[in-house]
Formats: sequence, structure tokens, C-alpha cells
Amino acid sequence: MEIRSFLLPKEKVAYLTTAESMKEALELLEASQYSAVPVIDKEGKYIGTLSEGDLLWKLKCTPGLNFDNMDEIPVADIKKRIYNECVAVNAHMEDMLTLAADQNFVPVVDDRRVFLGIIRRKDIIEYYTRNITD
Repeated sequence: MEIRSFLLPKEKVAYLTTAESMKEALELLEASQYSAVPVIDKEGKYIGTLSEGDLLWKLKCTPGLNFDNMDEIPVADIKKRIYNECVAVNAHMEDMLTLAADQNFVPVVDDRRVFLGIIRRKDIIEYYTRNITD
């Protein structure tokens, strides 16, 4: 089995770009009901994951920052406290499974590190649950 068979493509994934604002990030997390989403740069390369906690810490640690002026803070300026490791689309299944054990999702990239989508741990568990044979 290939990693690609678990891939949820970029077009179906909630993600942010570094140019988007903190307010847009908050709105995306709320709309998607996710607690974290991938972040890509202007070339489409995966650079990290932004979480609700990252937004809360930025709000807490930035004097004068509030809901009214969040649109002035670019996602690039928000410290990411957790880094979800990515996996190459042509990597071995074992590499992806090792990452999925510790992450809710595994970002998938091509050989230039361009973001292709994610693999959700939920989908892996469902697949193996359906296909377990005694």
C-alpha cells in the first residue's frame, strides 16, 4: 500500500498561508472545527502547523492585541509551539505510520516540499480496523 492511498488532497484540506492574518486563522479554525491546520508559504511549501493554542499564546503575550486588531498580525508572525513533521508522498508506509502515532494528521509533501495534502490518523485507524483479519 502507498501513502498516496490515504491522502486527503490539498483542495479538500483547511490550511493557511503565511500571508493570512491571525483573524483569518481564527475564523478558519472556527469554521472547520479543527484545533490545528497546516501552514504553507507563498510557494506552496509546508512550513508548519498553527493551533488554537498558538493563537491564544499570541493574544496573551502581545500587549494591546485584541479581537479588533487581530487582522494586523500575519500568520507568519505567530510562534508555532508544535511542529507536525511532514512525510514525502513517496516515503515508506512505516515512516508515515510512525508520525501518525504522535500527530492527528501528517502533512504530505512532494520532493520540493510543496504541500500536497494530509493523512488523517482517523482514516488510518478506520482502514486498519476494517481490514484486520484474525
